[in-house]
Amino acid sequence: MSARIRPDLESIPAYSPGRSHPGAVKLASNETTLGPLPTVAKAIAEAAELANRYPDNQSGELRAAIAKFHGVEVERIAVGCGSVALCQELVQITCDSPTDEVLFAWRSFEAYPIVTQVGNATSVQVPLTEGLGHDLDAMAAAITDRTRLIFVCNPNNPTGTAVGRDELIRFLDKVPERILVVLDEAYYEYLRLPAQDHPNGVEIGRDRPNVLVLRTFSKAYGLAGLRVGYAVGHPEVITALLKVHIPFSVNRLAQAAAMACLEAGDELLDRTDRTVAERDRMRAALVEAGYPIVPSEANFVWLALGSRSAEFGEASAEAGVLVRPYGTDGVRVTAGDPHENDKFLAFATDPEITGRFLS
Repeated sequence: MSARIRPDLESIPAYSPGRSHPGAVKLASNETTLGPLPTVAKAIAEAAELANRYPDNQSGELRAAIAKFHGVEVERIAVGCGSVALCQELVQITCDSPTDEVLFAWRSFEAYPIVTQVGNATSVQVPLTEGLGHDLDAMAAAITDRTRLIFVCNPNNPTGTAVGRDELIRFLDKVPERILVVLDEAYYEYLRLPAQDHPNGVEIGRDRPNVLVLRTFSKAYGLAGLRVGYAVGHPEVITALLKVHIPFSVNRLAQAAAMACLEAGDELLDRTDRTVAERDRMRAALVEAGYPIVPSEANFVWLALGSRSAEFGEASAEAGVLVRPYGTDGVRVTAGDPHENDKFLAFATDPEITGRFLS
């Protein structure tokens, strides 16, 4: 006889990361191809010398550094083992019944339905617009008395589309104050919308107690392997997050590296300009070849290939480039180094491949 396990867990899919294979070009996981800056690597090495000691459970120094970076009080900052851990903790602090609802667009970050069900709540998925962006009017209309939490992934993973500041504010004005709205800005550093419509969630949320912003050091900062993200929100929400935080889950190396990244400032984030240039170059080549692609504000492009997505992913893998198919919706391709992107484009724009997948 085995121990009893929640029966509903059988229906929860395990999170599926991007594939890896020795020798293959990996454009499947939205990682940056550049390693930590020398100053960041030095901080990691120094922190490793104290690996026998527990890390600061409250991440006090890092929280203070993030607060200074954004010009907010430290009481408005929480740190987690990647922003995805904070997503799950946000479900925990807002939902306490299977009838409680977590609302989000779909397709969006694939962890949302998983953390919702793990949190014993109910997912409410609102289809994207024809342009593969958030349908914020439909999301507002989907709010019920049972809605407890709303995720807005901006830019959206995996489609790369982004909602502008004015549209986002109009949506937030429609949301009852009792509902926590999470602006998941994991790809914020790659946004290049016009300044007048740039949706900086931290600024938008300053005078909105029910708005919380998620950011991560995994993408633009290049710390995906260390797992550290953070939340900026109202002190009462942050206090609740600290109560469900898994003790010591943000390790010493991650905390030291994140602080060093913030000190590096523009030297590190200037790298995003190169990534954006490659993203735009890839999109232009793919559009010219006939692929259905919407503009992206993240570090990837989205090929809306529908039922041919998995087949395209396998064909790309056979050509030595790993990409990320999503069911029967499409394929996400990360912008890597120029030579990696060239290898993918040589495959994707080959007349035999375009004839096979675009006919």
